Amino acid sequence: MPGYWDYQRPPAPEVTTALKRAFRRGARIVSICTGAFALAAAGLLNGRTVTTHWASADALEESYPQVRVDRSVLYIDDDPLLTSAGVTAGIDLCLHLVRKDLGAAVANDIARELVAAPHRDGGQAQYIARSLPEPTAHTLADTREWAVRHLDEALPLDVLARHARVSTRTLVRMWRQETGSTPHQWLLSARVNHARELLEVTDLGIEQIADRCGLGTGTNLRARFRNALGTTPSAYRRTFQQTSAGGSP
Repeated sequence: MPGYWDYQRPPAPEVTTALKRAFRRGARIVSICTGAFALAAAGLLNGRTVTTHWASADALEESYPQVRVDRSVLYIDDDPLLTSAGVTAGIDLCLHLVRKDLGAAVANDIARELVAAPHRDGGQAQYIARSLPEPTAHTLADTREWAVRHLDEALPLDVLARHARVSTRTLVRMWRQETGSTPHQWLLSARVNHARELLEVTDLGIEQIADRCGLGTGTNLRARFRNALGTTPSAYRRTFQQTSAGGSP
């Protein structure tokens, strides 16, 4: 359900009827930005925690008191109902769905085609206008791209700051402004995401993958994987090997 301007007016009955029918038959339903208002009008979000664009969050809560709104996240996966913040967060959510169903390798390929960030966790903060750098200002995009190509290295703050040609203090501030997370959190997510891709498309052992992702040891990789995904690297690999062989995930 895409976002729409006149979101405080109830959608046409045909829309709510179609949404209810789709939900009853088990369809996965995703809203982008103010599309959450249509899902709420159909009663699908009652009792759930959802998100929408930060500027519309108060209106959603006031119009639909049975809905809990989390203003601080990019998207929420409450499968089969998923909600996202603004348009770019909607792209993040769509990439999350591709990654969930088809794996990190496919999602990363699509992200490269879109020139989009390969992975942003749903729990990262929404982009609020006052925290965004000016379009002409210096950003850390090149440094993040460089970091992704060097995940097998330690990448402490001073190394990242030296690449970005800023102080470590400025690096941390700008990184949080641009990504909604700290450099450490962002790198950990990138390392786990790279591990997912290697598990899907290579036969490398767990220790080798841990080394290539900068996670050090197989024990650390297993712990980070379980914290992030609730499963083990071996179980994840088996799932996507079955999928690529024609089985169901």
